[in-house]
Order: sequence, then C-alpha cells, then structure tokens
Amino acid sequence: MSRIRWIQSLLFLVTIGLCAGIAFRVNHANVALGQERITRKPVPSFDLEVLVNGRPLDEYYARGRTYIEAIQGAEYDLRVHNPSGDRVAVALSVDGLNTIDARHTSAWNASKWVIEPYQTITISGWQMSTERARRFYFTNERDSYGAKLGQTANLGVISAVFFRERERPISVTPPYPITKDRREEQSAGVQNAPADKSMRRDDDDYAATGIGRNVRNDVRWVNMDLDSNAVSEVTIRYEYYSALLKLGVIPRERYPLQRREDSRGFSPEP
Repeated sequence: MSRIRWIQSLLFLVTIGLCAGIAFRVNHANVALGQERITRKPVPSFDLEVLVNGRPLDEYYARGRTYIEAIQGAEYDLRVHNPSGDRVAVALSVDGLNTIDARHTSAWNASKWVIEPYQTITISGWQMSTERARRFYFTNERDSYGAKLGQTANLGVISAVFFRERERPISVTPPYPITKDRREEQSAGVQNAPADKSMRRDDDDYAATGIGRNVRNDVRWVNMDLDSNAVSEVTIRYEYYSALLKLGVIPRERYPLQRREDSRGFSPEP
C-alpha cells in the first residue's frame, strides 16, 4: 500500500466553501493486489476554474478542448472544488510545472494538494517554502517561469488530476448543497469588474505564466493513502485573444457584439 506525504495550506481556510489545500509526494506507485475493493457512488464532476480579480474567466469549448482568454499582466488564482464525500488529492500543474515544487513528473508521482470532502481550495502561485508562495500571472513565453527553468514544452496548459483517498470509515455529509454560485459567493477574491477588453494585446505573442510577487501561504505535511488510478482529470488551455482567433475558438466580432447585447438604455438607479 503506497504511503503519501502531503502539505496542507492554512492561509485560505474559510468555512465549507473555501478551504486550504494540501499537497503530497508519492513514495511508491505500486499498489497491493488482491485487496478487496469497496463499491462507491458514481464520481461527481470535479471543478477547476481560473480566477482574475476573484471572478472565473469565461470558458470556450472547441477542438475537443477547454480554452480561456489570458489577460496580459493579470495575476490569477486557481480554484479547485471537490464535490465528493471523499478526501482527494489533486496534482495541479501550470505550464507543465507542478505548483508545489515546479517539477515535471507524472501526475501519480507529483506533489499534490489535498481537498477535504465538499470543499474548495484556491491556489494563487507556486509554493516556494512552507510559508511562502509566488503569484501566477499571465505573461509571454520569454518571461515565463518555464523558460527560466528551461521547461517550455507545455506552456499554455493548466492541468488538475484528482486521486481519491482509500476508503475511510467515517463519511461526511455536506450541510447544504454546494452549487457553483454559492462557491463564487464564498470566494475570498475581490469582486472587481472584468478587465477592459479594449486593452488586450493583439500581437503574435503567446501566453505563458510568470513567477510573480511573494505572498504568505503556510503549509504542513500530512500522510495519506491514495487509490492508484486517477478519478478525474481537468485540463484548460489559455491563450491571448489573437491566438484564440487564429485557432477559431472565438469569433472576431465577439466583443463588439457582446457590448451591444449588454446595452440596457437607461442607467440603473444609484
């Protein structure tokens, strides 16, 4: 039976809707055979969202992938939700680099964040130590963290691979239904207006993620046993507007049309 080392983030601990994360390293990938398995309920949908100013970026589905539009220079967070009654661990990577130790490994061998049943974590940057992280922000390939480390094969990709903890005798029931809207209301991010679309860069530069300013993020290690097979995987591709146009992910006239669709006539009362 494999043993896992984990880290739990303490900084973002807030109620049931948003909790701190946990990470771990797998010491051995082999799992004992012949062990009796416990039948579980169907796996619910695990969520991964990219937040700017506390709000999730719009997602576009094309070419068999999920895309978001990167905003040049904007800091962003990753919000990950566990909708199941099991504690899970998620291998979370940005540009192919693990968000805990910046290594490029398989999901099983990666350090991982732990999410308690029915809870949500928000990861704001690469973990540098047990007390410090450095923020994610959208930049170009030359300025990316991957370029600094000589790892540029997977730029523009955010990936979350979920592993479920082996059955524990105690189950947890959520006190109320957790919906996406409720999780957004409980987000710790500041609810600012979206960035002005007229300020986007339309050149041929491609999006990547930089290693930004220092932020406090206290963590601790814990031990867990995981199922060897991933229970879910979510991948998001991000590009600047010009690249999304070239890929055919969004139409060229999307933003002028959206502006007109949002027109309401009279201004609302103050």
